[in-house]
Amino acid sequence: MVSSLKSTTISISDLMMTEGSDDAPVYSRELSVSFGYQCNVTGPSISSIEPEGFDFLNSTMIQDSCMKMSSSFSCLSGAALSANATLANTNLCNGLIGEEILPNLDSPKSFRRMASSPSLSRLDFTSSSSYSSFTSLGGSTPKDKDFAETLWKSMSAPTGTESSTFLNTMEVQMAGGAAGEDRVQAVCSEENGWLFCGIYDGFNGRDAADFLAGTLYENICFYLHMLEWNKKKQPGSFKSPLEGENITLNIALPDDPGHSNSEMEQAKLPNYVDEEFTHENYSSDIISCLNRALAQAEGDFMYMVEQEMEDRPDLVSVGSCVLAILLYGDHIYVQNLGDSRAILATSTIQEEGVLKAIQLTETHTVDNESECNKVLADHPDDPSPIIYGRVKGKLKLTRAFGVGYLKKSKMNDALMGILQVRNLCSPPYVYNHPFTMSHRVSDKDQFVVLGSDGLFDFFSNDEVVKLVHLFIQNNPSGDPAKHLVEQLVERAADNAGFSTEDLMNIPAGRRRKYHDDVTVIVVILGNKQRTSAASAYL
Repeated sequence: MVSSLKSTTISISDLMMTEGSDDAPVYSRELSVSFGYQCNVTGPSISSIEPEGFDFLNSTMIQDSCMKMSSSFSCLSGAALSANATLANTNLCNGLIGEEILPNLDSPKSFRRMASSPSLSRLDFTSSSSYSSFTSLGGSTPKDKDFAETLWKSMSAPTGTESSTFLNTMEVQMAGGAAGEDRVQAVCSEENGWLFCGIYDGFNGRDAADFLAGTLYENICFYLHMLEWNKKKQPGSFKSPLEGENITLNIALPDDPGHSNSEMEQAKLPNYVDEEFTHENYSSDIISCLNRALAQAEGDFMYMVEQEMEDRPDLVSVGSCVLAILLYGDHIYVQNLGDSRAILATSTIQEEGVLKAIQLTETHTVDNESECNKVLADHPDDPSPIIYGRVKGKLKLTRAFGVGYLKKSKMNDALMGILQVRNLCSPPYVYNHPFTMSHRVSDKDQFVVLGSDGLFDFFSNDEVVKLVHLFIQNNPSGDPAKHLVEQLVERAADNAGFSTEDLMNIPAGRRRKYHDDVTVIVVILGNKQRTSAASAYL
């Protein structure tokens, strides 16, 4: 990781090149994904505003929406660049994810309107573990299982469930796509002012990242609906569990002394009939929904791998990191598994105008001492759980989605020869429990940067915040996510002794030697009015 801030930046004249122009920076033309979204907050009483297209960079439509005043983001942009050469797999869930669901969800150039739960009605979970898992996770009583069946069917129907929460919306705006083995996803509701973002950094293939893009958001919606139903079982009325003014809990940030989220990881959806209804319960339950949604996706993916590993043994080594955020009102909920990061930029009292970088995620690799020690402590009878800086000599990650051969002996047995892990004494060696937290957004918080580890191979957290901050100040109509990717390409080219054009002329696959797939989302917090633009090149 480089510690010094690079002083050179992309000029605004470069950024204003039109899509497809011969004069456009070559790395911009190679972007796999680049999208933007601008909110329009006009005052306490907001009437319906027709979407208005605007574009300062390259004739790409960006939706201008009317958001509730409770929304704590004003705009966002996303960008992704490939380095790996990988083929999209179309066999997941009998072809439904690759051939039907993802093509309908993906919109790499801009946000577009779609049904709030477009994929639940398409997935045939009768051939997997999903339905039985939903009913078992939904509760141990017959009444809970009856509810899970009813809710599952109603969510799969075109009309969706009747809800009083922020999920009560028929349409959402969605953008996203693939860049090498990475996948990115952003979903927001004009009507209710909430935002979901996911970055799935796949490895050893894109199957796991594709599966997450097709299922995780839907799983989260399901469990939040289930949470609401559980709340409604108690006597009396209640307010939405995600209404920001009703949630006052601010969980310690990861870099705070004594921070622990073990209690969060163990959280269950409680029965509130006889329990006091508190803000703390709401926050922990929302985090529980995120965790259960990811556990659901992991169980379904592993089930699918077990069914297909005889014909496709490579699936047992496929995995992905997970970074997901849910932003609503004055709260941001964060979930991560692996080494992608969410960085919060916030101002400090001591130094006015200087932004501090706060990492909202944990880094789950053997380079993290606490993670390394946990692997060693969990396998006392294995003389070599970590070999040459990798778990069983295979993977630097200590937590990840998928990667079944390091979690189950029978999946490791599906591999042959040198691909198989020797002496897999006491699996699992890689864990699937995520780090989770919530943070109450304050007036001091300026923006959040989400990035796959490819970004942080070249920039520290502080550098990322400085680059975005300076860019926003100097380019009020620019695209900060795209700018970060462009800066990364320049630094990667400098490190390799190439020009940026020479680097980008190296085909994907071979270019992985010089940089990884990189995916970035920048979310501007608060109701700050700012012009944003985005571009996309396929």
